[in-house]
Amino acid sequence: MSTFILNLQSFDQFERIEAVDSFVAEDASGSFGVRAYHERFMTALVFGLARYRREGEPWQYLALPGGLAYFVENQLFINARRYIRDSDYSRISRVLTEQLLKEEETLAGLKQSLRRLEEEMLKRLLEIERGR
Repeated sequence: MSTFILNLQSFDQFERIEAVDSFVAEDASGSFGVRAYHERFMTALVFGLARYRREGEPWQYLALPGGLAYFVENQLFINARRYIRDSDYSRISRVLTEQLLKEEETLAGLKQSLRRLEEEMLKRLLEIERGR
C-alpha cells in the first residue's frame, strides 16, 4: 500500500511520521481525508480532532486548536500553535474539551476587559466634549 509522510509542527514541537496511509481532519467546508499521492492542496483546519493511521496500526488522534494543512510531494505538513497526540480517543477528547473551556473562559475575560475599556473611553470622550 502507498503511504506518505506526516510532518507535525508547532512553536515548540516537530515530529516526522512516516508510513502514514490515511489522514482525516476538518476545515470550514467539513471533513476531508488524505491518502498517498493526493493532489497538492492547502487548507485551514478548524479547532478539533484530526486522526491518522500508519500502515497496519490503529488510529492516532491529534487535538488541534486550528492550524494549516499543506500537502505537497507526498508529504502532509500540519502547522499549529500547539497540538496533542494520543492513541486513546476518550482521553484526547477530554483534554480537547478542557482546552476549549479554558480558551472560552479566557476569551470571555478578554471581551469583558475590552467592554470596560470601551466604556471608559466613551466616558472620557463625553467629558472632553462637555469641556469645550
